Amino acid sequence: MLARLSIRDIVLIERLDIEFAPGLAVLTGETGAGKSILLDAFALALGGRGDAGLVRHGAEQGQVTAVFDVPKTHPAAKILAENGLEDTDEMILRRVQFADGRTRAFINDQSISVQTLKAVGAALVEIHGQHDERALVDAATHRRLLDAFAGLEKDVAAVESLWDARRTANTALEEHRAGMERAAREADYLRHASDELKQLAPKDGEETALASRRTTMMQGEKIAADLREAQEAVGGNHSPVAALSAAVRRLERRGVNSPALVEPAVKAIDAAINALEEADQHLQAALAATDFDPAELERIEERLFALRAASRKYSTPVDGLAALAAKYAADVVLIDAGATQLKKLEQAAIEADSRYATAAKKLSAARQKSAEKLNKAVNAELAPLKLERAKFMTQVETDESAPGPQGFDRVEFWVQTNPGTKPGALMKVASGGELSRFLLALKVVLSDRGSAPTLVFDEIDTGVGGAVADAIGARLARLAGKVQVMAVTHAPQVAARADQHLLISKDALDKGKRVATRVNALAADHRREEIARMLAGAEITAEARAAAERLLRAATA
Repeated sequence: MLARLSIRDIVLIERLDIEFAPGLAVLTGETGAGKSILLDAFALALGGRGDAGLVRHGAEQGQVTAVFDVPKTHPAAKILAENGLEDTDEMILRRVQFADGRTRAFINDQSISVQTLKAVGAALVEIHGQHDERALVDAATHRRLLDAFAGLEKDVAAVESLWDARRTANTALEEHRAGMERAAREADYLRHASDELKQLAPKDGEETALASRRTTMMQGEKIAADLREAQEAVGGNHSPVAALSAAVRRLERRGVNSPALVEPAVKAIDAAINALEEADQHLQAALAATDFDPAELERIEERLFALRAASRKYSTPVDGLAALAAKYAADVVLIDAGATQLKKLEQAAIEADSRYATAAKKLSAARQKSAEKLNKAVNAELAPLKLERAKFMTQVETDESAPGPQGFDRVEFWVQTNPGTKPGALMKVASGGELSRFLLALKVVLSDRGSAPTLVFDEIDTGVGGAVADAIGARLARLAGKVQVMAVTHAPQVAARADQHLLISKDALDKGKRVATRVNALAADHRREEIARMLAGAEITAEARAAAERLLRAATA
């Protein structure tokens, strides 16, 4: 529900803040006071087309802010969530219009695209008037409105789910069929390639491991001769260990008589013997590491050659050969076993089609039945609106050859303005005044279903008066019992039924050098005076005041 509308530096408006009450709010005033400017500014905040001409002369930019109290379950809150925007109980829509034509859009002070702002605005407000886009006139919305009137939302959701399942089943079938056709065209090549790669049996990372082992072996072959020569010198036939050991034994026998002379030498020779023996162990271990079978090196090189040849042949990195082998094997399996799987997928698609068609036909029947109820309800509203000779009809065209997520049906609201004339689409057949009254009748019937929480009617009473204007006022008041309604009106009968009366006026400033639009909420006495002006014109008479008083009393009776 719209709580506040703030406007800054828009044509004829320097600063304006309007607090809106629940129920029916009417905006009245002299022609040219600025009612259309207010609605243009409001539409800008809802995502309407920007216009540099809206910026007040001398200002660099204008700004419009609309504040709504929106429950978290409302569709507008869902749009915020889908766009990653933070949701609060108070939703603030703000639009900045620059004098150079650029605009910026914000929701809850988070910068967003104009498209997102427009989607949120459409969920919050519907504007109906002589020159505005009207949700009810757009045939694309008629199916949704009929479904809302009939309470078919769950049935529609079920059909949408079955449509998704049908699409998934048919997609799986088409992909499998295409795979079989592709595999069949390449059958001989696939079998040969699959057999060749199966025999090669490549493994992920195999090339790197083999190349590393080959490098180690080739390096070991070069160093092995030096290792053997060193080992022969340290621990072989020419090793000094035996001679050193004999020398130590002789010194030890002599050392009994001269230990101080012998012991240091014996210890040093023992250390040398231990070092030589340790070196011998390390050399033997190194030789063992470099010892390999020449046939193994040959096998590694042959394996690397085969892998790299296959890589070139199939234009695939060696590490990708394993995955390619798996793909070719799967394609061969598809050829061999694809027919069986194809039958299963065909059956699944048939069953999905059948489930969808059954639900869609049931939904179509429910729509046809509900269309009659909607026609009866809307037609009952037409006579008091001076459309007693007109007829409203809901056209439900079912085409099972053109299925969609919401079923087989195309729904469009038609009217017949006079007996004997040809019925046609609402927008094409009804004149401006008739169209507004048809829309009002529809909104009264659909007020608690498929309606935005705030409705704006721009001079819906144009061209009517007396009893018809009173009937329009009564229906606007009825509508305001379920949603918030704002109406720009010249009809005193409509103004008398308002819960909030806002007077739009144009004041001269700076000794007449410029003018500004003002909006004031009228108290009881001022309200009666404004309704009297609407009745009498420029000169307000006592009779006009009395008539205004009667209208106000009748509206509250």
